[in-house]
Amino acid sequence: MSLLDALQAKRSKLKSCQTIVTNAAGERFMENTSTQEMQKLVTDKTYGFVVDTKPDYKPACILEDFLYLGSQDAVTLENIEQYQLTHILSMGIECPLQDLPKKINNLFLACLDLPEASLKDVIFKEAFDFIESARLLEAGRVLVHCNAGVSRSASVVIAYLMRYSDMDFEKAFKHVKSRRECIQPNAGFMRQLREFEQVD
Repeated sequence: MSLLDALQAKRSKLKSCQTIVTNAAGERFMENTSTQEMQKLVTDKTYGFVVDTKPDYKPACILEDFLYLGSQDAVTLENIEQYQLTHILSMGIECPLQDLPKKINNLFLACLDLPEASLKDVIFKEAFDFIESARLLEAGRVLVHCNAGVSRSASVVIAYLMRYSDMDFEKAFKHVKSRRECIQPNAGFMRQLREFEQVD
């Protein structure tokens, strides 16, 4: 008996059930496992993804009065005023504010949140140069953000601390995590950060 035959034999013995499936357009279907049929449900419109009902507006202060980390929700005129931001580094997500105040410098770096995306060559250099331009400016303050402020922007901030604040990877990671608990660079970025520590 082949593996496929064995799986089909086991499947035929499973108890029948019904499952509600929601697609990306928000349409809902009832799937019957015994008949393999799907019936469209007429219900209130829903979304095919989890709706973010708690926007993440507050950026985390990583280095006092200078370096901030957050999600795209943190890019608001209120935060620019409150934190006296002079620079906004947008990692992989265009700056959400269409009309930034003229005093704000903005840099967008294209970067996908994928393990195979490379940060080390171009991204780190351009990001570091931009962050340093804020540091060297009198009262300069920079917000680094991506979509959720968890992987891409966190990786850049960790690498920046490793390069400019004399921290090894573990210390930089723990420092950023202590200021913004939700950070979690993807596995590829974590590997690149460890490699960056070896060559830095």
